[in-house]
Amino acid sequence: MTKAIVTDIEGTTSSISFVKDVLFPYAAENLPSWITDNCSDPAVQRQIESVAKVIGRPASDITAVTKQLLEWIDQDVKATPLKTLQGMIWKSGYENDDYRAHIYEDAVQKLQDWHAAGVPLYVYSSGSVQAQELFFQYSHYGDIRKLFSGHFDTTTGAKSDADSYRKIATAIGISPADILFLSDVESEINAAMEAGFDAVLVTREEDAPSHPDASNFDVARNFFDVPVSFAQTQ
Repeated sequence: MTKAIVTDIEGTTSSISFVKDVLFPYAAENLPSWITDNCSDPAVQRQIESVAKVIGRPASDITAVTKQLLEWIDQDVKATPLKTLQGMIWKSGYENDDYRAHIYEDAVQKLQDWHAAGVPLYVYSSGSVQAQELFFQYSHYGDIRKLFSGHFDTTTGAKSDADSYRKIATAIGISPADILFLSDVESEINAAMEAGFDAVLVTREEDAPSHPDASNFDVARNFFDVPVSFAQTQ
């Protein structure tokens, strides 16, 4: 029986294009000036120091740090300092009403249904926890943060690592076998299943790349197709 659901965001609850074509370019365009304006903030300084350590430069070399961050954005590197800083920059964009986060209608409806059924919902995304919370606070459907019981990001571990899912199960206190994970990425589904999770590969027609091994998974075209055993008890 499904006792909890953990969902990815990009390509799962929301379109890849919003992240790729709106959020990433916004962060890249604003990052140089934003870093300069906010580098004295302790929270920002900690991330700058993390990047500087990786590239072997002093934290005072803002130019080198900024260059590395922009390269990571261009290469879609899941580096925790970048994801943290992106979340901070996106916060400004949301608050300025420069954009609203995209969420699929079917995802909103089913998340609301599952929440109403008393099933705890969690998010596991490569974006920082702050970025995730902003995403669901400033969505086209308004603030839907209340639907979620918690959030996980790359500080938990890589999404393609089974140990990350074991950590999530321990954190939420539910057996892996009773947790359903939703994602559009095969390597993530494989890792979740290796950890003992139930898992469904979401292959939205407008977002999904080719999935040559999709026959190895339970597949859903949208959230209405997601099989959940607790629905039988309603």
